[in-house]
Amino acid sequence: MKFFETSKYFSLKKSTYINLRWIAIAGQLVTVNLIYFIFDFKFDLILENLIIFIGILSNFYLIYFIKNTQLLDKTGFIFLLIDILQLSCLIYLTGGIANPFVIFLIIPSIFSSLYLGLRSNILLVSITILIIIFLTFFYQPLPDPVNKHFHVDSYYYYSIPISLIIALIFLNYFALSFGKESRIRKEALNKMEEIMSKEHELLSLGGQAAAAAHSLGTPFSTIKIISSDLLKQFKDNSEVKKDIELLVSQIQRCSEILKKLTLNPVVEDNFIDKDLTIVDYVTEIIKSFKETSEKTFTINFDQYSNSLNINKSIEIVYGLRNFIGNANKFSKSKVFINIKSDSDITEIIIEDDGEGYPKDVLRNIGEPYIKSYKASIKSKSGLGLGIFIGKTLLEKNYATILCKNSLVRSGAEVSIKWKNEDLLNL
Repeated sequence: MKFFETSKYFSLKKSTYINLRWIAIAGQLVTVNLIYFIFDFKFDLILENLIIFIGILSNFYLIYFIKNTQLLDKTGFIFLLIDILQLSCLIYLTGGIANPFVIFLIIPSIFSSLYLGLRSNILLVSITILIIIFLTFFYQPLPDPVNKHFHVDSYYYYSIPISLIIALIFLNYFALSFGKESRIRKEALNKMEEIMSKEHELLSLGGQAAAAAHSLGTPFSTIKIISSDLLKQFKDNSEVKKDIELLVSQIQRCSEILKKLTLNPVVEDNFIDKDLTIVDYVTEIIKSFKETSEKTFTINFDQYSNSLNINKSIEIVYGLRNFIGNANKFSKSKVFINIKSDSDITEIIIEDDGEGYPKDVLRNIGEPYIKSYKASIKSKSGLGLGIFIGKTLLEKNYATILCKNSLVRSGAEVSIKWKNEDLLNL
């Protein structure tokens, strides 16, 4: 079973990034309007506010149309690029490289070095450098009355973009180095916790198996003796004899299983080591729920036309199990799972016939530590950690998750979608 390598995974937490963007947008609005109305500087106020408004729209798009709780490398790159372009437009209209707020232009690139991949970071740094050079030679004059009194030697003027570029490269190098070290340490810690957890489970399982074998030894011996006596008594009755022989063989088999668990608690499971299709994943997970649940699971894979064999990933198993487990927990009696695929995508849709997501938490689905105050589900619901863990694990494995209330059923609906090329790269 493959585990995800943290050091190769780059993401940006959406909620944190949105909050930082709101702070930046509020700062831009206050600064532009304060300078215009209080200090009486003259510039194109309408155009400046229109550019800021574009930043506001992009933030709303990020909130309502990007459903992932973690922004992957490509999405993070696009929005950081929007931040750079939006700020560069504001600076272009207010003095270019001579604007003291030009220092903020290097922040998105430095930010990307901590959370995005090397290729995305290099591209953002390159774009930022080109914009700095552009703003050095092409810009609108500084707002009046500063423009009338601001005159510096060309040596000083051109030292501003040079210093910005040096600072940008220097800070990015250190941020990349520390970011890589942090991810490697995190991966090492995860591996250590994984190994310790596995060892703990094995010791616990071994102890339980030994205790079970010891406790059941006497009852099995008694059953075996009685079975042998019954076999002698009914040796002439072929029907009864056949049943008793089966009973004896099954008792022997139970004894052997317990003995095997006592000697070696690591029981091999062929399901773990072979390549699987998404249908295999879901089928095996549902089997585990059917053993303890009385709910009806309906699986439909009539539209599953492109069966891809993929490596089994513990993240996908846990992620799918969390969402199917939630549907099982909150449904009244039925869980519906529809698996679809074509040449481009593979999708799993999980629905139930419960009450659905409460309106007071629907917007924040996927965030940890959220709880509904709806009385009918308050006793069943936790702190949202199950959905958070499932969503994060699946998104780490290139899935796109959409949680909403079903338009067909009465309950919740979860759509889990992959591009087929991403599934093959797991």
